[in-house]
Amino acid sequence: MGTRQFFELRDQLDAVLAGTPVQASLLEFQEPSIDQGWDTLVRQGVNHIHVAPLLLFAAGHAKQDIPQAIQNCQQRTPHITHDQCRPLSRNQAIIDLILERVESNHVEIQTDSSRTALVMTGRGSFDPCATSDMHLLRHLIESRTNFAKVVTAFYAMANPKLPEVLEKLASSNHFDAIMVQPHLLFEGRLYQAIIKQVETAATNHQKLQWRVGNYLGPEVRVAEAIATRISQSKIK
Repeated sequence: MGTRQFFELRDQLDAVLAGTPVQASLLEFQEPSIDQGWDTLVRQGVNHIHVAPLLLFAAGHAKQDIPQAIQNCQQRTPHITHDQCRPLSRNQAIIDLILERVESNHVEIQTDSSRTALVMTGRGSFDPCATSDMHLLRHLIESRTNFAKVVTAFYAMANPKLPEVLEKLASSNHFDAIMVQPHLLFEGRLYQAIIKQVETAATNHQKLQWRVGNYLGPEVRVAEAIATRISQSKIK
């Protein structure tokens, strides 16, 4: 599902960057690989390639794995120049899409915001910069909403973990509803795992309303965020 949505987003970006060759490539396990994507663009006659990591935050893939793969490509074709764009992070289009997801959830549960908690949930990373970025994102969402509490949680590799955050909120007796907004690009095993953790909490606290928001998905605003990162890279 996630891979299909990745290619759907490629189509969205192709429309946003009308006239600019767009090649989707995958870092590992599936094709087309970064090598294959690079070679496809070279055969199309490009002389500069913008590398746009489809990542929400800068961690190991953005800092090490992708640059190494691109370096290997450029060693084979030294006449091709390139730059690597920043991850999507707190791009305004991403913020707007998150707020839309949150508002849609709040409408569904129909509880007063003063009795509603929002849990912004990230995948988690060992990279402290990525973890800090997730906390900054939470602050931005908190500043633009009026929920009783907005907190950060992680699925893995960083604290606090989602189950302990859900238990603490549910046991406080301060809320009638708890909304969880997964900060993920696509549907996949991680999204389903987060849903299961929320379902477990809901079973233990049945008097509360529970709601899991949708992932960002292959939306035009995600494509616009990528296009913005590319334009910022050009300015450099």
